[in-house]
Amino acid sequence: MNKADHKYLDRLITPYRIYIIVFYFSAFMMLYITSFGMYWSWMDYKNTGTINVGEIIVKNDLFFDGGGKLVTYLAIFAVLSWFCVTKIGSQRVLNTPKIAKDIFSTICVVLIVVSAYEFVYNFTVWGSLITIDVLDKSINLDELNIKYPNPETPWNLVFSTKMTLAALIISCHSFYVIHKSYKSSTTIKNKP
Repeated sequence: MNKADHKYLDRLITPYRIYIIVFYFSAFMMLYITSFGMYWSWMDYKNTGTINVGEIIVKNDLFFDGGGKLVTYLAIFAVLSWFCVTKIGSQRVLNTPKIAKDIFSTICVVLIVVSAYEFVYNFTVWGSLITIDVLDKSINLDELNIKYPNPETPWNLVFSTKMTLAALIISCHSFYVIHKSYKSSTTIKNKP
């Protein structure tokens, strides 16, 4: 490759375009996984009359058996798409008024506390139920659920643990991005 080809590729493949492509791919995959889970949950509800939140995407793999659980990919794509959104919109965060940043950072702190509590709670309950299953010599990690907050609609613990972990990561990253923008905006203002 000559220098002209490198310059053309450098103009064609920019970090911004890569973030856009990764964002759209992640958003599509989240939509695919969510649609799959909702459709088959609805079919399960029509057949059995019960619903277990998140169980369908915990029991199914992506594309082929052994390809990884759908819930794992949903959590990964949620975090990945959030990261891309923050990279794409980083300039807008810098230009956001201080009062809005303060409000958003307060919301982020609340979300961090709630998601951290829920993650620790779900992980602790999940670990306790795994221990009970080990003592009973019957391990089936994917079918453990908790009948909270509504006893008629249990939540799958694998789903709730992974999704609250994703929410915790996103909330912490949001808080970081907002406070990083404080430093960047004061640096820009202090330049002569």
